[in-house]
Amino acid sequence: MTMLSPESLRQSRIETVAHSLREDIGSGDITAALIPADRVTDGRVITREDAVIAGTQWVDEVFHQVDPSVRLNWQVKDGDKVNANQVLFTIAGNARSLLTGERAALNWLQSMSGVATNCHRYAQLVAHTSVKLLDTRKTLPGLRLAEKYAVTCGGCFNHRIGLWDAFLIKENHIAACGSIAKAVETAHRIAPGRPVEVETESLDELRQALDAGADIIMLDEFSLDDMRTAVGLAKGSSKLEASGGINANTLVAVAETGVDYISIGALTKDIKAIDLSMRLNPIT
Repeated sequence: MTMLSPESLRQSRIETVAHSLREDIGSGDITAALIPADRVTDGRVITREDAVIAGTQWVDEVFHQVDPSVRLNWQVKDGDKVNANQVLFTIAGNARSLLTGERAALNWLQSMSGVATNCHRYAQLVAHTSVKLLDTRKTLPGLRLAEKYAVTCGGCFNHRIGLWDAFLIKENHIAACGSIAKAVETAHRIAPGRPVEVETESLDELRQALDAGADIIMLDEFSLDDMRTAVGLAKGSSKLEASGGINANTLVAVAETGVDYISIGALTKDIKAIDLSMRLNPIT
């Protein structure tokens, strides 16, 4: 597992929010320009459905970049469970600024909260076990850190962030190196201290990875019986991660085999945004 750096999150948030505003505003918000420049208003944002919240700092960043004088008062924080029709935050300021920032802000909040809500649903299914659910690199291009942050708000955990922070040795890497043992040995030599994970497709490959001293061994599409056997063979020497087509219907049975981790692409890949609404009071 990898921990997100607060500084990398901050930098990513500034850059991706700026991009989202550029693509939405372009050369200027011509509809907001219908309103006199000095008009002010206030309002609130509500959720139309139950959810787990993620993305409050992205909303703050949107309005900071649009107009730093806009004032937000949050009624919730990231990770909170909310109910339909609950007020998430109130907002006040220049009417043009509020309308210009509305869509980008809600896009961030509804999408990230969708990830957090989905992750919470999965995490609750296996709360009776000690397994940790991991995300994958199946994220929207350019939005990986935001989505991985949202995963943690929903009670799940991050796998590697990218190709640079941990090894994941797969079939082609093994073939190129000559063996699992050689691949693991080389990984430890070229980047000491980085986690080394090996993907295995059989109990024989599992034994090779154990003998090689892999930190984590991925059990790719193992049967439940083979997962139980793998848990017995590992005996705490290496962490075990189940992977491959696992969904809400099969998750509990996999978790109950005793594996340490389960990686699920659907945590970030199959997401429905949360339905949110901004309601402004009369503009004065």
